[in-house]
Amino acid sequence: MATAQQVPDILSAEFAENPYPAYRLMRESAPLIWHEATKSYLISRYEDVERAFKDKASAFTTENYHWQLEPVHGKTILQLSGREHAVRRALVAPAFRGSDLEERFLPVIESNSRRLIDTFRHTGGVDLVDAFATRFPVNVIAEMLGLDQADHARFHGWYTAVIAFLGNLSGDPEVTAAGERTRIEFAEYMIPIIRDRRENPGDDLLSTLCAAEVDGVRMSDEDIKAFCSLLLAAGGETTDKAIASIFANLLAHPEQLAAVREDRSLMDRAFAETLRFTPPVHMIMRQTAQEVTLSGGTVPAGATVTCLIGAANRDGDRFAEPDTFNLFRDDLTTTTAFSAAADHLAFALGRHFCVGALLARAEVRVGVGQLLDAMPDLRPAKGFDPVEQGVFTRGPRSLPVEFTPVGS
Repeated sequence: MATAQQVPDILSAEFAENPYPAYRLMRESAPLIWHEATKSYLISRYEDVERAFKDKASAFTTENYHWQLEPVHGKTILQLSGREHAVRRALVAPAFRGSDLEERFLPVIESNSRRLIDTFRHTGGVDLVDAFATRFPVNVIAEMLGLDQADHARFHGWYTAVIAFLGNLSGDPEVTAAGERTRIEFAEYMIPIIRDRRENPGDDLLSTLCAAEVDGVRMSDEDIKAFCSLLLAAGGETTDKAIASIFANLLAHPEQLAAVREDRSLMDRAFAETLRFTPPVHMIMRQTAQEVTLSGGTVPAGATVTCLIGAANRDGDRFAEPDTFNLFRDDLTTTTAFSAAADHLAFALGRHFCVGALLARAEVRVGVGQLLDAMPDLRPAKGFDPVEQGVFTRGPRSLPVEFTPVGS
């Protein structure tokens, strides 16, 4: 039996190269670890992470976001609780589901995907990460908000700095400073646009947010700016890595790639299994409001708990053959995979379940579908073996592929 001292540290090079063996050791032998460098308790078993996310007894809170998110985003919906959270979520949620998503934003998703693919569909080879995945979700969000896509490089730079700040587990002061600068720069960019949109509303999400009202409550300029910052960072980074990981997983399992190409209704299964097997976000923190007993011991009140999604999603007590990518598995329910009742933990669960889950599913359905149409014999570039990178968020560093252009 391994002890906590024998588990590779989450800040080590060994862990960054491949965290999954370390996750297994944690689940089996050290399900609760005090991690001195991050001043947090690490939890790795499915039942514990699920409880932290779904907790109805208010033992787990999102108080940690005051120091983890607010320095870069401002105060966001993730920090709120009770009626304040319910009202703010009701203000933003309609745009990400139902008719708004289908009628207003699906055309935006389709056109942005097509424009990117048009830049390489005739080439016969492309790096899917650089040419598509890192650009597509950010472009979609910018157009949804009615922002200038010519500012794409700035958006990408900002969200990269924000994600680095959130994943700055070692406390690098330069990363901290860059994240804090981003908050100032983004506010200087967004606040004048928000004020103009209040005076001159258009048919975009930003105008909708400016006008939205629930129970007499409207969002302030700061509320809207913070939400847009969160949307660009969370929506950009996670969907970026999810799309790259879907292709990495399918290319590693050609029979499953062929099945998805033949039956596009399997796309949701491929996405759900990717979220379980290689989630874009590996760690989400919570804070305890009272003493909590979990597998392996007790966590005191007021402590930070690092929920290891990447470990919990491969818990053999919850999923059969957890280290195998299998979109046909029968212990992952596709119909609930993009809701607060999901089996996997990649979008969190409960009242702070990711508000953009259905947007991400729409982007994956469209983007992956159009890419498969443009590249009918998609295959990895010769000699290439995809390498994941990242600790807090994780995905393929690059994904060069080859294909015969349609019509060639």
